[in-house]
Amino acid sequence: MYEQAMSKIPLLISRSKISTEGHKTGEWRFVTPSFKEKTAPCRATCPVGEDIPRIGMIASRGLIKEAWETIMAENPFPCVCGHVCFHPCETACNRAFLDESVAVHHLERMIGEAGISEGFSASVLKTPSNGKRVAVVGSGPSGLSAAYFLSMLGFSCDLFESKDQPGGILRWGIPAYRLPEWVLQNEILRVEHMGVRIHCNTRITPERIGEIMDNYSALFMGYGHGRSVTMGIPGEEMAADGLDFLLEIRRGNLPAMDGIAAVIGGGNAAIDVSRSLIRLGAKPLIIYRRSLADMPAFSKEVNAALDEGVQIMETAVPVRIEEEDGNLMLRLQKMRAIGKDPEGRSRVVPDDSAPINLCVQHVFTAIGAQSDGILNPKEEGNDRAIPLSHSMFTLSKIPVIYGGDLTNAKRSVSDAIASGKQAAMAIDTYFHHGFDAIRERLNVSRVGDRDPLSMAIYLETDRASRSPKVISYSDINTDYFSNTPRHIPQTIPMLRGELSFMVKEPVFSLKEGVGEASRCFHCGICNDCDNCRIFCPDISVSCVENGRRINLDYCKGCGICVAECPSGVMELEEEQP
Repeated sequence: MYEQAMSKIPLLISRSKISTEGHKTGEWRFVTPSFKEKTAPCRATCPVGEDIPRIGMIASRGLIKEAWETIMAENPFPCVCGHVCFHPCETACNRAFLDESVAVHHLERMIGEAGISEGFSASVLKTPSNGKRVAVVGSGPSGLSAAYFLSMLGFSCDLFESKDQPGGILRWGIPAYRLPEWVLQNEILRVEHMGVRIHCNTRITPERIGEIMDNYSALFMGYGHGRSVTMGIPGEEMAADGLDFLLEIRRGNLPAMDGIAAVIGGGNAAIDVSRSLIRLGAKPLIIYRRSLADMPAFSKEVNAALDEGVQIMETAVPVRIEEEDGNLMLRLQKMRAIGKDPEGRSRVVPDDSAPINLCVQHVFTAIGAQSDGILNPKEEGNDRAIPLSHSMFTLSKIPVIYGGDLTNAKRSVSDAIASGKQAAMAIDTYFHHGFDAIRERLNVSRVGDRDPLSMAIYLETDRASRSPKVISYSDINTDYFSNTPRHIPQTIPMLRGELSFMVKEPVFSLKEGVGEASRCFHCGICNDCDNCRIFCPDISVSCVENGRRINLDYCKGCGICVAECPSGVMELEEEQP
């Protein structure tokens, strides 16, 4: 009965005969949402200013070639850096506040190796030739980088190298277990394909500098620090030079060694010498004047050395080397800390204990290097010199720019690359806008409020419109990210006798790389998640060719789109009268 009664009752549903489009809710608005891409902290910390969040976003979609091209816009050596960069970007990664930082280092190596194996060709934005020639002295990372970016900017480049092959420290100072020969060879070849002419076995003397100034429009000096610092102690001539030792190994001279090999120093060169010695059969002992915590070598390399069996003696310095019964007697003085130096490391002085005698079979020095002094940068009293963050621009007969180890406080491959890029920008600015415009033009090309420079910003691409605001963890909507463990390829443990000069760490597979890239927050850039359009109650967000558009006739400024943006791209601005 009930069902029959209900079936006879008509359902009256009100229906409007006009569209709700007439109700322009935008008239209620007093704040306006906007799309404003910002700067990720990883990119602001990367010495070469790579667009890491965009690289991560593109790689997460499996678009490896496009990710590689994005790196190439700022860094001509993605695979080299994938192997040897100390990845400061990871220490700044916002993801670390949720679980662990993104493995940018391993992701870059995967992309870089794919670029070589797949024969990717970069469609970099190259400007027409401007008819000017630049001479580059030194084919290390700074010189190669300067030549690459100068070619991109329309300059003709000749690169002069004193040794028989180009690469500088990349070839002669970094062992093959860290940087394989095929990686370096392919990435240098790519620079040559840009039109750079490399002249090996060509030492530039002070006399030849005059010839260069007569025949070139500008000169970049990036010949690095190739001469070892001496210890200044009796018997030092019995010690082998660590840099020469690494060079001979890269030339293929791999002598079998045994016994204890003392390595004096605490930097990356000392670690490289020690890890090479253990592969040749010796028992390396690093002797460092400060504590382990003060060692300037990269912590990852120090830990790898310790894992392989390298021993470290802290707070000791050699004071004499003597020969005794076919061995070497190394006399050491123990040190003690008496505060901190300006760099934050311990200041040490000899303690009151008696010297220690240590019997070893080999001694190698790796306490630092200095330049050969062809021309050294001089800032004092030169009103035509501009000291920059990674280089120095000076003006004499022609512009002379110093870079790489000659000017960098931090001597890393990535900082050297940054130096070459900065020099190229400075040279280009000088010829197009004049000497006085250099600081300003480079300043507007900075990534965020930090030192790294972006060639994409300098060339005024769409990335130049990005806000310099550096995204913090609080700007990220972490509701859209679940805890996901960081994935890195696991190094296969090796016994001391199994160590070789082959790279120990495997590279990401495509699946692993895409998975790791998917962990990236993509801080400050739109990742096309479409939350702004999906959650808008007024349906005022629409998709357009270059992103999203807000129809302000209907947006009432509720801010839901801003709250639901996972990457901190959207923001609310007060409505202007």
